[in-house]
Amino acid sequence: MPLALLALAVGAFGIGTTEFVMMGLLPDVAADLGISLPAAGHLVSAYALGVVVGAPLLAAGTARMSRRTVLIGLMLLFVVGNVLSALAPGNGSLLAARFLSGLPHGAFFGVGAVVATTLVAPERKARSVSLMFLGLTVANIAGVPVATLLGQHLGWRATFLGVSAIGVAAIVSLALLIPRTDAPGAASSGLRGEVAALRSLPVWLALGTTVAGFGALFAAYSYITPMLTDAAGYADASVTVLLALFGVGATAGNLLGGRLADHAMRATLFGGLVSLALVLALFPLLMSSAWSAALAVVLLGTAAFVTGSPLQLMVMEKASAAPSLASSANQAAFNLANAGGAWIGGLALAAGFGVTSPALAGAALAVLGLGVAGTAYAVDRRRVARPARERLIAGHLPQETARAVRS
Repeated sequence: MPLALLALAVGAFGIGTTEFVMMGLLPDVAADLGISLPAAGHLVSAYALGVVVGAPLLAAGTARMSRRTVLIGLMLLFVVGNVLSALAPGNGSLLAARFLSGLPHGAFFGVGAVVATTLVAPERKARSVSLMFLGLTVANIAGVPVATLLGQHLGWRATFLGVSAIGVAAIVSLALLIPRTDAPGAASSGLRGEVAALRSLPVWLALGTTVAGFGALFAAYSYITPMLTDAAGYADASVTVLLALFGVGATAGNLLGGRLADHAMRATLFGGLVSLALVLALFPLLMSSAWSAALAVVLLGTAAFVTGSPLQLMVMEKASAAPSLASSANQAAFNLANAGGAWIGGLALAAGFGVTSPALAGAALAVLGLGVAGTAYAVDRRRVARPARERLIAGHLPQETARAVRS
């Protein structure tokens, strides 16, 4: 494994920690700032909004710069946002700091995925992307629980200072390990060329698959705590350990998906979505006992993250003229899936269908993702078949007749 992938994973670890740790710190932040818990929840939304806004804008705006420079600059912005979060005197300033912290998230993963694929042989591209994302999944196993404990014992501000230290370590790693010969992305096309490369149906179908597929995950995962406590009978204190099991499953799925996608990217994507739909459809049954509920949490992480690397790579390949922007847009799609999936799962709960109903809503979204992925596959086949058909016509008909048929 190239050491540069380790530098990318360190950055991903810091970003994954700061993204998810706020959910565990909400009661402490609300009490300290004198705001309600729902108001504190807006801090999670502010970060997600920063990701959605920053991912395409920062990726497109830095297209002419060296990717090494871009990655270091994005991580510096990440550190600044987390330091400001730690020093925020009130809710308004903390909201702004969380938005700022989210801005580099999508662009870092987007540009980092492109860099990762340039560090390895072509047949190992998906694996290299999965190794970078390893930092994100490991954050759910170690980073978030440790950062939450730090916040509970030393105050939530200490958590963001700790995350800032991870960001500084990432900057040092990137400066030392990312090759200086790294070329800028699509430098000749500029912003207009980057945006134009996204005007493609296959790109949007790939992004739509991300929204539906990961929307399926978040429809269930957003309400995993009440499922575990109300349906499976776990005590509140056990939930943290069970969420770490989700991180274990996500890490395994991420590594497995990267390895499989290098051999058959489309088959890995379809297999992951089918597995995700089946796991979510079985959630009401699996949540009926403690041991099967723990298994369900692991399987959910595994099935969902099998699709991560193939989706990222597919978006990059469909927008080969603007891989950094497309890859970053996929991160924005991931966060739209987070918000949309949670909303759809909430609708199922509000309708009174039961505490495990968000998982069934997620299963429906996974099936929708399969439909979008199938449509993308059909479009690709049609686009490949058209030039072959034209070559066949041109080879068997007089030139004038072939031109008439093509027109």
